[in-house]
Amino acid sequence: MSQQGYVATPPYSQAQAGMGGYAAGFGNPPPQSHYGAYGSPAQGYSAPPTGVLKPPASSPSGMPPPPVSSQYGTNIQQNGAHPHSFPPPVSSSPSMSPYGQPPPSAFHSMAQAPPPTQQLTNQMSAMNIAGYGQRPVQSPSNSAPQHFQTSPPPPVMGHPPLSPPGQQPSPLGSPQPMATMGSMPAPAMGMSGPPGPVGHQPQGYPQQPGSPMGGPYGAQMAGPQMAGPQTGTFPGGFPGGPAQMAGPPQKKLDPDSIPSTTQMIEDDQAKRGGQVYVTNIRGQVPPLVTTNFTVQDQGNASPRFMRCTTYSFPCTADLAKQCKVPLAAIIKPFATVPKNETPLYIVNHGETGPIRCNRCKAYMCPYMQFIDGGRRFQCSFCSCVNEVPVHYFQHLDHMGRRMDLYERPELSLGSYEFSATLDYCKNNKPPNPPAYIFMIDVSYNNIKSGLVRLICEELKTLLDRLPKEEGAESSSIKVGFVTYNKILHFYNVKSALAQPQMMVVSDTAEMFVPLLDGFLVNFQESRAVINNLLDQIPDMFADTNESETVFAPVIQAGVEALKAAECSGKLFIFHSSIPTAEAPGKLKNRDDRKLVGTEKEKTLFQPQRGVYEQLTKDCVAQGCCVDLFLFPNQYVDIATIGDVPSHTGGSIYKYSNFQVEVNGQQFLSDLRRDVEKSIGFDAIMRVRTGTGFRATDFFGAVYMNNTTDVEMAAVDCDKAVTVEFKHDDTLSEESGAVMQCALLYTTIGGQRRLRIHNLSLNCSSQLSELYKSCETDALINFFAKSAYRAMLNQPMKTVREILVNQTAHMLACYRKNCASPSAVSQLILPDAMKVFPVYMNSLLKTPALVGSTELSTDDRAFHRFMVNAMGVEETQVLLYPRLIPLHNMDVSSESLPAAVRCSEERLSESGMFLLENGLSMFLWLGQACSPDLIQNLFNVPSFGHLPTEGQTSLPVLDNSHSRKLHSIISRISQQRAASMKLLIVKQKDRAEMLFRQLLVEDKGLHGGASYMDFLCYVHREIRQLLT
Repeated sequence: MSQQGYVATPPYSQAQAGMGGYAAGFGNPPPQSHYGAYGSPAQGYSAPPTGVLKPPASSPSGMPPPPVSSQYGTNIQQNGAHPHSFPPPVSSSPSMSPYGQPPPSAFHSMAQAPPPTQQLTNQMSAMNIAGYGQRPVQSPSNSAPQHFQTSPPPPVMGHPPLSPPGQQPSPLGSPQPMATMGSMPAPAMGMSGPPGPVGHQPQGYPQQPGSPMGGPYGAQMAGPQMAGPQTGTFPGGFPGGPAQMAGPPQKKLDPDSIPSTTQMIEDDQAKRGGQVYVTNIRGQVPPLVTTNFTVQDQGNASPRFMRCTTYSFPCTADLAKQCKVPLAAIIKPFATVPKNETPLYIVNHGETGPIRCNRCKAYMCPYMQFIDGGRRFQCSFCSCVNEVPVHYFQHLDHMGRRMDLYERPELSLGSYEFSATLDYCKNNKPPNPPAYIFMIDVSYNNIKSGLVRLICEELKTLLDRLPKEEGAESSSIKVGFVTYNKILHFYNVKSALAQPQMMVVSDTAEMFVPLLDGFLVNFQESRAVINNLLDQIPDMFADTNESETVFAPVIQAGVEALKAAECSGKLFIFHSSIPTAEAPGKLKNRDDRKLVGTEKEKTLFQPQRGVYEQLTKDCVAQGCCVDLFLFPNQYVDIATIGDVPSHTGGSIYKYSNFQVEVNGQQFLSDLRRDVEKSIGFDAIMRVRTGTGFRATDFFGAVYMNNTTDVEMAAVDCDKAVTVEFKHDDTLSEESGAVMQCALLYTTIGGQRRLRIHNLSLNCSSQLSELYKSCETDALINFFAKSAYRAMLNQPMKTVREILVNQTAHMLACYRKNCASPSAVSQLILPDAMKVFPVYMNSLLKTPALVGSTELSTDDRAFHRFMVNAMGVEETQVLLYPRLIPLHNMDVSSESLPAAVRCSEERLSESGMFLLENGLSMFLWLGQACSPDLIQNLFNVPSFGHLPTEGQTSLPVLDNSHSRKLHSIISRISQQRAASMKLLIVKQKDRAEMLFRQLLVEDKGLHGGASYMDFLCYVHREIRQLLT
């Protein structure tokens, strides 16, 4: 069966100028180009010949295009364009090309190819893009399908003109049969490597809308020296050489014609939003993570708990190898269940404990087959036949199903919990309730910034909101307090004391806890003593000059305290500087940006071994989770100090250059959520699968002591584990593929429980089935985590090449095996993966992978740790942020305004946009923003009256616009795991750079291609693979 996905024709057949182009205002380009070898120096663009009108760029609000002057001062260039006065060097050392061919020489002979300008023009003339399916592609202003307005170029190289002279070209995306796209022959591709300079001729590629080399917001940057062909120095031209400017008029490729993530999200919401998703069908693909839907569990786990990269596994290892689509599940065992869905049932089988298969130890679930009148059951995972215990026996109905099927959660639901017996407890005795220990760095920086006082004030009220068991009156979690700089101070806060007592341990090499009784207490009982202590701490250290700190002994002290109390728990560590004091775990500054782009770059992200490795083991063994709140003013080696949190199910929060008035609110909301969220301790997870495949690799904030047991000192509602599967035999289409995730953990009330999630998938020997049931958001989560692990052992360049390579392989395999036959010049994408390239390109531009000396090593390491623990929802919005226009919002509507594509193209001078990616939030104001709107939101008369730098708060005003904006921001914040600090950015401010970094369809500020260019590059790679 041939299946047609998204179809597009050239210009996807050649890499565009400036792949890996670097913005001029951001330091020198690194010595290597990005993603393997995507191009030599950023090339200039060719201006249209005199007298040719470009079609106006339409802006999302339907406004006329802004004036065509450069909107940014001469010092800040558009991303990717070189400043006019500095031509790019003639030969930059080309790097290896992604598929291991020798590097092309700098003056690579391209005699057999026409000059690049002409070549791309030829491709553009063959341009013909079909929409997805048969619906017309709409421009953002929802107008009728746009026509190309330029006249067709004269025939070149034997190409017939696109349409006879005098006739309108066919409207973009008009419904037409898909298999007959692009009947034009493809232009000759005479390129084996990336484009390099030919002789002294610059490569003048036609400018494409959507790549930020154009003027601001999509208009061309015109200037007197751009009027026509001329010699001299200008972008892309070499001094004195004639620039290759003339040529037939170019057709503009409409950026709306390439697959749009926002459109896909809107379509899925329209089709499946607000519906009940019933999980009774094997292998059904759930709605996207961005869609609002309600889950009804009828035998498979909710997609909130488990999502897969594809819901139809290939039957054989050979098929899996051929398509290169990773088979993986992203499991969030503690995911939050919305109020309108049923919480998990708890099944209690008393003394006997849960029913399990004798051979593979899988737990009773809906996939088990009862036989022999109900006296035995056959395991669906290993096919072993087991006796049914007498107390569990039940007769079967005429269909062979148990009569009590719907009364027992474990027989009818995908997710449920078992009460665990003593056999599942450490040393066969019931666990104690967990403890929370607050460990505050009281060195000079934290006292001076006001942080210590802020924490102490907050804890007085926060401790009332410790999480508690369903139905319990108060929390059974115990609390303890430690302060530290070079030495540690423990506090006795026993309820019988009138005053708290302090005990000091100055020998940090042999860490011990100086008191047992009175260190960990119940907050309700010791409230008076604790509040007294929290009042005293900021004053006690007010005059400190101590700036050195220890770190490893602090974690050691926490573990020892939990050991002594025989309980699991969590350490909340509030820390500000690199631990340089003489003690175990002392670190030296090893931040060396000169390593970026070299073979040794990976060492920057490898933790310093020794003490911290042992600490991780101790923490996991004790069920001690570490949450780290960092307040650095300079390098603190996050790669090392973040290693313990990242292996114990902990979280890392970072507030650089902390100021109470700027970051205070963000920190407090993070702390509140962190203390209150639902969590399980001392957890161990096992993923069992049916015969034919098995779990081989695990990614997440977890610790692996062997190949099967995933150990987590704690697991909370935000943590996800990504599990990769490999074939070890053939799967059958009839029985499909089944998996069961079993998580054994201690509740916050001190009970031992088993949480079970089951999922059944289809199997197929048709690759088209696999591609049809892929999930892009889950795929990119897997690729992000595997790339972030690989960067510890391989050069960054290799990691990037592997990603691009695998993208091309997956799409080429679809093209070869599943799509209808068509011209090679067409780019054909599977419908379920049509926006995969935009996510992959965005991943390549993330701080961790982009490899720029502009980015701090700590920021990159922090980003790596964050992503490692993320679920599908978090990676989706991180890699494709939401850009929401606010200038035309309907204040009477309840819903959020529709998001637009994440590109500078969509901004307008008179607009106002909110951008969020789950970690940060920006409110961008165009220069010509309506004074009424500014008055309504900021209570100042116009744009000019707003402060220029770093405003982070919005006044709450009594008008409909202000109320609507605050409601939008609070709704978005509720959906996200971390609190986002709002930064208000005015067009042309310096802070605008931070905002622009998140416009992922454009060229990256620190290097990296635009979406359009990346698509062209991937298409070229696909063609190479197919030929």
